[in-house]
Amino acid sequence: MTRIHSGLQWLRPPRQARSQETLERILDAAEALVAEKGFEDATVGEIVRRAGSSVGAFYNRFRDKDGLLYALYERYLEQATLTADDALDPERWEGASVAEILDEVVRFLVSIYRTHGGVLRVFVLRNHTDVEFRARQERLSHYVADKLVELLLARRDEITAPDPERAVGFGLTIAFSTIESAVLFGETRSGALSLSDDELAAELTRAYLAYLGVRA
Repeated sequence: MTRIHSGLQWLRPPRQARSQETLERILDAAEALVAEKGFEDATVGEIVRRAGSSVGAFYNRFRDKDGLLYALYERYLEQATLTADDALDPERWEGASVAEILDEVVRFLVSIYRTHGGVLRVFVLRNHTDVEFRARQERLSHYVADKLVELLLARRDEITAPDPERAVGFGLTIAFSTIESAVLFGETRSGALSLSDDELAAELTRAYLAYLGVRA
């Protein structure tokens, strides 16, 4: 569990059953290998060796590597939903301004993309070829977006954009797309625009607030 900033953290539900522990070890090993060498180059043999398991145990749980990828995404979906419920709980932000919320949340999003970049990159690329996978990803995106939009629109009086609801939603789309491009695919790591993760979060927050018409 990684703590960051004012208590925002990535949450993992507790696991107790021995069979579930074996599955978690395989998924953890797969995620680590995907981050190191990509999904296509990570072999089943390497995954089970790192997990301290066996090829037989792998195929008892997954029909093939695509089945593993879906399991990785289902685990990510569960953890991301739990994290969003906690991080975007209105009670957590009682008394906070739009600027304070975005400063923390955008930094947290950048950290999530950096920490889980290996599998997230695979998920994004799979979205282009797998309709079912893309539908699952879109459900998660809408779930997180709806929670953040609701949180920000509760402070509508701070937003001077002509259409606050559209501005909040579109600004969030810009933020997610920029984080995805910069962190997963390194599109701000070369040339004149070279930003650290902290700088990326700060610039995105500044741009989002300006778009909303909020005084930082």
